[in-house]
Amino acid sequence: MDLAYVCEWEKWPKSTHCPSVPLACAWSCRNLIAFTTDLRSDDQDLTRMIHILDTEHPWDVHSINSEHSEAITCLEWDQSGSRLLSADGDGQIKCWSMADHLANSWESSVGSLVEGDPIVALSWLHNGVKLALHVEKSGASSFGEKFSRVKFSPSLTLFGGKPMEGWIAVTVSGLVTVSLLKPSGQVLTSTESLCRLRGRVALADIAFTGGGNIVVATADGSSASPVQFYKVCVSVVSEKCRIDTEILPSLFMRCTADLHRKDKFPAITHLKFLARDMSEQVLLCASSQTSSIVECWSLRKEGLPVNNIFQQISPVVGEKQPMILKWRILSATNDLDRVSAVALPKLPISLTNIDLKVASDTQFYPGLGLALAFHDGSVHIVHRLSLQTMAFYSSATPRSVDEPAIKRTRTTGPTVHFKAMQLSWTSLALVGIDNHGKLSMIRISPSMGHAVDINPALRHLLFLLEYCMVTGYDWWDILLHVQPSMVQNLVEKLHEEYMRQNAALQQVLSTRILAMKASLCKLSPCTVTRVCDYHTKLFLIAISSTLKSLLRPHILNTPDKSPGDRLSEICAKITDVDIDKVMINLKTEEFVLDMNTLQALQQLLQWVGDFVLYLLASLPNQGSPLRPGHSFLRDGTSLGMLREMMVVIRIWGLLKPSCLPVYTATSDTQDSMSLLFRLLTKLWLCCETPRPLLPSPHQNASPLGTPTRIQVPAGGNRSVSVPSISSAPSTGPGT
Repeated sequence: MDLAYVCEWEKWPKSTHCPSVPLACAWSCRNLIAFTTDLRSDDQDLTRMIHILDTEHPWDVHSINSEHSEAITCLEWDQSGSRLLSADGDGQIKCWSMADHLANSWESSVGSLVEGDPIVALSWLHNGVKLALHVEKSGASSFGEKFSRVKFSPSLTLFGGKPMEGWIAVTVSGLVTVSLLKPSGQVLTSTESLCRLRGRVALADIAFTGGGNIVVATADGSSASPVQFYKVCVSVVSEKCRIDTEILPSLFMRCTADLHRKDKFPAITHLKFLARDMSEQVLLCASSQTSSIVECWSLRKEGLPVNNIFQQISPVVGEKQPMILKWRILSATNDLDRVSAVALPKLPISLTNIDLKVASDTQFYPGLGLALAFHDGSVHIVHRLSLQTMAFYSSATPRSVDEPAIKRTRTTGPTVHFKAMQLSWTSLALVGIDNHGKLSMIRISPSMGHAVDINPALRHLLFLLEYCMVTGYDWWDILLHVQPSMVQNLVEKLHEEYMRQNAALQQVLSTRILAMKASLCKLSPCTVTRVCDYHTKLFLIAISSTLKSLLRPHILNTPDKSPGDRLSEICAKITDVDIDKVMINLKTEEFVLDMNTLQALQQLLQWVGDFVLYLLASLPNQGSPLRPGHSFLRDGTSLGMLREMMVVIRIWGLLKPSCLPVYTATSDTQDSMSLLFRLLTKLWLCCETPRPLLPSPHQNASPLGTPTRIQVPAGGNRSVSVPSISSAPSTGPGT
């Protein structure tokens, strides 16, 4: 583990900005981080602020005046990373959403309130989507084997099985409140007591079961008291939200049963489920003023023993042994320094064969570890089941992991330590906010500090890149560990794995892999010239999808294929170089649009025309890979897409000539669109059939024919020589 960067917020005066108490922090799947601070005015009044930053551009932090009257206790992102929940010490919950899909524009239009009752736990309702990562199958060819969909029921469903959106919160007085977002925009809110005998709830956490139920864990803060668990069922009856609760088996921490340590750790300071969708495993931390102990518990089904006397009196043949649910401790640590913050992994690794196998180097995956921050400024990554240390970080002088906490020398002043931490969605990065309000980004090595060859490291990074490509999550934290020497191999391997998938999945992932390749190629000077081509392909796909989406069938009983699909099929089948002969095979009624819409598209159509002209002008320099657009000259798919758009532009030009791309030709009789289409088609045919575009070095004659001169305005008229592909050799080596 090493430090990636630190944000100290120089533009915030220390006299006015201070860390909030308590400090809340959340990390979204889009790699957006939300955290809180307090703004102190001249009258000593506090304004509760929420700050949102992109991890790739941490210097651009966006601050929101939350208008919470009390300290913000919880922040929670939704599964898409576009909405944020904030809850405060007065029972108010606000839902923040992006305005116009901008990360620097947020608005809160809905919320709920449990007046005067502080919120101690908050979570979005589960939408039923759960994907398991099978690390042992990382070498499989199909994404379906590496990442499998787990059968998981949503917390609440609408008609047809669609999950209903909403959130659930637990208050300090033992109330559970649920708010449901109806499709109409209204909010249904209901509040119930967790049990008949209500008590103080100092700590709580929320998890979900595969059957659609919710499990709530609570503690009153004393290690001598039991940790209580409740099952919560949410339903909608007669347009009203209904909450049903049921008491589940509770537990006492193991350290309280030890006579020698019974009073050593009087307070429970952290209570966390190991995952939102893993209600069977819970992490507990009990602390004193100077030290802590961490325990991991698991809920299991066990057979209920029956006395032999009753078995002899009335033996029941074939009856199964009665089962009960019971909490069993999995592991516990020795005495540690006082724990200040806990961060849990979000990577849903399937723990089928790697539960407690920590001894092998191959099992040191970051997704198996959780982070513990201590008051001495250090951070440990420990296995989430065995609690064995996997990695270590300290901003101060490194100390031995086995050194007892009581023997460590104390500094004179208060040490800087993390008060809130969050792991990234691939567990390769950790963000921490210390008691001075400073934000630190820490890299977590894929090998967890163990010496491994470069090939296993590449395979693990490739596996996580594939996971981000399938889920749509941002992959910035993976790029932190990509060395320039790895880029070429990663791009090639990523493309190979992509090409192994079926055609339908390739179509879904086509834009994601282009964006991923572009971000990878930025990391190496040897591949940085490809970045422009990848971004251009993304823009080209976006324009093509936009133009095709405007096409409408002219009759109601539409066939199976859309007008856009028929356009692609006809353009691929008819290889004529005359654009008018291709156009007559289409149903022009499907291309009729409103004149204002056509005029609004002129700039996009101009870009397509200019880009085609640029590619054709680049043909004489196609041997130089440093020139932008080099990869397009051999990409038959992209050239075919440009052909389709040229046909669409030709048809729309007949309806409204002013929407056509503007060219300045040397001759008034020159049909620029027809000429460009003819040249583009011949280039496309050369890519479709493996024939050379350039002569061998021993040939003197050029097969590209006589150049045609066309003038294109670009900040002023300029002349560009465009080669006219009149013929191509039919024999010779492939391109």
